[in-house]
Amino acid sequence: MLKSMTGFGRAVKEIDGYVITVELKSVNHRYFEFSSRIPRTYGFLDDKLKSHIGSKVARGKVDCFVGIEALNTEDADVVINNTLASAYVKALKELSEKYDLKEDYGASTVSRYQDVLVVKKAEEDEGKIWSYVKIVCDEALDRFVEMRKVEGEKMYSDIKSRAKYIIECVSFIEERSPDTVKEYNDKLVTRVHDLIGDISLDEARIIQEVAIYADKVAVAEETVRLRSHIDQLEVFLEAEEAIGRKMDFLIQEINREANTIGSKANDVDIARKVVDIKSEVEKIREQVQNIE
Repeated sequence: MLKSMTGFGRAVKEIDGYVITVELKSVNHRYFEFSSRIPRTYGFLDDKLKSHIGSKVARGKVDCFVGIEALNTEDADVVINNTLASAYVKALKELSEKYDLKEDYGASTVSRYQDVLVVKKAEEDEGKIWSYVKIVCDEALDRFVEMRKVEGEKMYSDIKSRAKYIIECVSFIEERSPDTVKEYNDKLVTRVHDLIGDISLDEARIIQEVAIYADKVAVAEETVRLRSHIDQLEVFLEAEEAIGRKMDFLIQEINREANTIGSKANDVDIARKVVDIKSEVEKIREQVQNIE
């Protein structure tokens, strides 16, 4: 099943005195790239999350936000950073004296400055915290992957219909190509008649010229390869694993065959179908850029 590289998933859960939030979002990227925003005291979760999410996401730039709020604060102490508090008080006094300002600061004012009051918590069991976060992460991941699948289904239908139209164009080219040789033969005979009148034609020479032309404009090999590439594209569409990069390479091959047909074709109708094929290939390429 196709999956988009664009996705979003969020989950919030209260577990054993912790309110845990996990939010995932992703955009296109050639490989899997992971970045996280995690409270500093829980930095040990980064590698675990990267490994866990990476086991279910093959491609895309994934941003992960984790919020952990401890409802039970009985094991927490608030301590004063005396060195920093002293420095702030000294600076405030100097400010008051130098600019003749009223000294209206107190403990509540100084405490608002960053890192003056520090929350000291008892060390937490990393294994326990990770087990809680993993539960919430899995819930967010399920929603994240589901969104990717929904987007993938839309791309599947679009690519399928475009691949079908490309095959219709290939069928037209295969049917039309022999006619162009016959038309060239008829035009050549008429042109020679116009030039030399009723003098008997050198049929062997005419056949040789037509054969050279037929070989020059023959596109059978290219149409066979085009059909093979489209068949492979259909196989990729049904694959369970990440196939975005493989599909991107295949689209390049389809485009190459279309270009070759276009350069060989000496016919307006075939040229128009080649333009149609290239247009559809470009639209498929745009979709493939977002496939995992």
